[in-house]
Amino acid sequence: MQVDMTVNGQPCSADVEPRTLLVYYLRDALGLTGTNVGCDTSSCGACTVLVNGQSVKSCTSLAAQHRGDSITTIEGLATDDGLHPMQQAFMDCHGLQCGYCTPGMVLAATSLLCENPNPSASDVREGLEGNLCRCTGYHNIVKSVLTAAERDAEFWAAGGVS
Repeated sequence: MQVDMTVNGQPCSADVEPRTLLVYYLRDALGLTGTNVGCDTSSCGACTVLVNGQSVKSCTSLAAQHRGDSITTIEGLATDDGLHPMQQAFMDCHGLQCGYCTPGMVLAATSLLCENPNPSASDVREGLEGNLCRCTGYHNIVKSVLTAAERDAEFWAAGGVS
């Protein structure tokens, strides 16, 4: 089955089996290995990507369901000008340890701030509850998201993607 979509701003097309999960389309067909496979049950969020700006767990979504959609992976956030504000905040606030959950966490946090540009710490914890980190106590992850929100509220209110 032919699957056509826009991934990280580029038109992409590949022939895949109808049962191919979006995460495997991104990783295997397109070579975008920043999207991680953690559980295959949508429990951990390591596979989170943005689909038309919304946070989606790609391990439980078929690639064929996203024909014509715009997908953003962790590889698509940074620009030639530098890191995306959420990536920068995670770096500045040490919001990662091993890094396995980080791509999904950054994309889920990006979606969260686009929906709520001025969240409380409680809002952040609730908004990221579907993304698990086995290394941290979430303190620096929450701090990272709040820092990103504080630095540029207008950026988030405008959609949060450069």
